[in-house]
Amino acid sequence: MNTFSGSYDVAVIGAGHAGIEAALASARLGAKTVCFTINLDWVGNMPCNPSIGGTSKGHLVRELDALGGEMGVAADANTLQLRMLNRGKGPAVHSLRAQIDRREYAKYMKHALERQENLDLVQAEITDLYIYGNKWHLITKLSCEYEAKCVVLATGTFLAGRVYVGETNYPSGPDGMFPAVGLSDALKKLGVPLRRFKTGTPSRVNRRSVDLSELEIQLGDDKVVPFSFGTETPPENRLPCYVTYTNDETKRIITENLDRSPLFGGVIEGVGPRYCPSIEDKIVRFAEKERHQIFIEPCGADTEELYLQGLSSSLPVDVQEAFIHSIKGLEHAKVLRNAYAIEYDCVDPLALSPSLEFTDLPGLFGAGQFNGSSGYEEAAAQGLVAGINAARRALGKEPIVLERSGSYIGTLIDDLVTKGCNEPYRMMTSRSEYRLVLRQDNADLRLSDLGYGIGLLPKARHDALEEKRRRIAAERARVEKTVIAPGEGVNEMLVSRETSPLTTGVKLAELIRRPQLDYAALAPFDPERPDLPAEVFEQVEIELKYEGYIKRQTAQIAEAKRLESRLLPEDIDYKDVTNLRLEAREKLSRVRPRSIGQASRISGVSPADISVLLIYLAKNGGGPRDDR
Repeated sequence: MNTFSGSYDVAVIGAGHAGIEAALASARLGAKTVCFTINLDWVGNMPCNPSIGGTSKGHLVRELDALGGEMGVAADANTLQLRMLNRGKGPAVHSLRAQIDRREYAKYMKHALERQENLDLVQAEITDLYIYGNKWHLITKLSCEYEAKCVVLATGTFLAGRVYVGETNYPSGPDGMFPAVGLSDALKKLGVPLRRFKTGTPSRVNRRSVDLSELEIQLGDDKVVPFSFGTETPPENRLPCYVTYTNDETKRIITENLDRSPLFGGVIEGVGPRYCPSIEDKIVRFAEKERHQIFIEPCGADTEELYLQGLSSSLPVDVQEAFIHSIKGLEHAKVLRNAYAIEYDCVDPLALSPSLEFTDLPGLFGAGQFNGSSGYEEAAAQGLVAGINAARRALGKEPIVLERSGSYIGTLIDDLVTKGCNEPYRMMTSRSEYRLVLRQDNADLRLSDLGYGIGLLPKARHDALEEKRRRIAAERARVEKTVIAPGEGVNEMLVSRETSPLTTGVKLAELIRRPQLDYAALAPFDPERPDLPAEVFEQVEIELKYEGYIKRQTAQIAEAKRLESRLLPEDIDYKDVTNLRLEAREKLSRVRPRSIGQASRISGVSPADISVLLIYLAKNGGGPRDDR
C-alpha cells in the first residue's frame, strides 16, 4: 500500500538546471508545485564543467534572464571569472562565459527553491508514474504517492544511468550519485519513445600538485558584463584560469590503449556529443592535429580542485593518469576525481510539441537532457518553458510558444521537436538563421515584455527596461542630428584609424557607421555627449553599424512569422491530404507540426509539400491563425 503524500498542480522530477527553472517558474506563476530530487545536497549540481555560458550558450542565459528565469542571477552571485567570448568578431557571436563556484551555486539554487512560495522541495526518487482519470500519479521508492495535474520530466543523466571507466561499468548517476532505476520502465509502459545517449566528464586534480608556472594564464575581462540585466554591481574576477596542450606523448599513450576504451570497444551503446568529444575520440577523429588545447579551471574559491576541460575520457584509470602526466604543467598532478563516461535514457524529442508537452500524453512535459540536449544552459532554457507551460495548463491557460525567429530558446526547442536529434544537442550561433537580430546584448529588449506579460519578470525590471528604451531612442535621435565639424584633432584621429578625414561637417551617426570608428574614439569630439550607461551606447552603435543587415533580417523574420501564424488543425489526417508525397505524410504524421512554418522545417517535407498544405488550408476555410 502507498502512503498518499499530497496533491499538486505541477510536479517536477529532477532538481538539476532544467528542474530548478521549471519548478521556480511554475510556482511563481501561482501553481502549487512540488520538485523531487534524489539527493537534496546536489540540487543545482554541476557534474561536468563548473561554468555558465559560452558561445551561444550565453545567449540562452541572457534570454532566460529576460524572461524571468534564475540562472543568470545565480551565475552573477557565484562568479569566479567572467569573459566575453569572440570580442574580435561581430556582435552576433559575442557570448558571455563565467567560471562558477560550483558548490556556492548549488547552495544558492537549493535556497532559492526552499524560499519559493507555492513550492515544496522533496528528497525522493520517483520509481513509477501513471495517469488515472485526469491526474498524474507519482510513486516514490519509499511507497509515497503524489498526484499532480501536470508533470515535468527533468531527469538529466540519472535515468537508468550507467558509468563507464575502462573495463569497469556500473549503474550510477553523475558524480557518484544513485541512478534513477524504475522510472524508465514506467515511461516505456506509457509509450514514451526512449533511447540511450552518452556524455562524459574529465578528471579533477589538486591545484597544489600542478605546476602553474608552466601554464598560460587566462584572466577575466577588465570590464565585466553580468549575465542578468537586473544585476546592478557586476561580479568581480576572483580567480584565473590556465591553458596547456596535449603533445605527441599524450597521443601515443591514448592511441596504444584504445583497445581498453569502452567507447571504441563497443561496450558503450549510447550516442555521444559530436561537439564535445572525449580526448580519445579527438585523437582518432583529428589524427593530423599535433596538439589539443586544455583549459584548467577552478571549481571554487574554497577548494583546490581544478577541472581539466578538454580531457573528457572513459579510458581506464592507469591510462588516464599516464596521459595527464604527459602534459606540460600536469607532470605530477594528483587526481581527485577520475574521468568517466555516463550512459542514460532520454526521449526522442519528436514526441514533444513546441510547448514541450508530449503530443500523445496531455499534462506530461519534458525538459533538459531528458529531451536529448546537452549543457546546463540548454537544460535551464527548456526547464523554464516547460515550467511555464505546465503551470499554464494546470491553471487552464493556453501555452506559450517561443518562435525560432524571436529567440535562441525558440530555435533550440524548434530544432528538437521539429528536426529531432541523433546525438546530444548543443546550441551554437550557427543554428540560428536570425543571429544578427537575436544577439545576447539585446535579449532584454526582445523578451522582457513577454516575461513581464507572463507574470515572471518583476515590474521593477520591466520599468528599468522601458527607461533603457527611452534612452536608446533619445541617443539615437541626438547622434542623427549632431554635426562634427572638420578640425585638426578629429582629422588626425580619423587618419590614424585609416578612414577619410573631414572636409565639411558630418553627422555623428555617419561617423559611428564607419567600420574603423566607435563611440569611444569619437568621445573627445562629442562634448555634448550625455552620461549614459554603456549598454545604451552599445545598442545605438550596433543599430547604426548594422542597420542595413538588421533591416534585411527583420524582413525575413516578418515572413517567417507569416508562415508561423498559419496554424495546422490539431486533428488533421495527413493521409487525407491529396498530392502529399508518402515521405511527407509519414514525417508530418509523426511530428504533428503546429504551423506551416514548423512543417516547412521538417526534414523530408519539400516546398512542393508546403504548397499542397497551403492549398488544403485554403480549401478548408484557411485553417486556424495565430496573429499574436
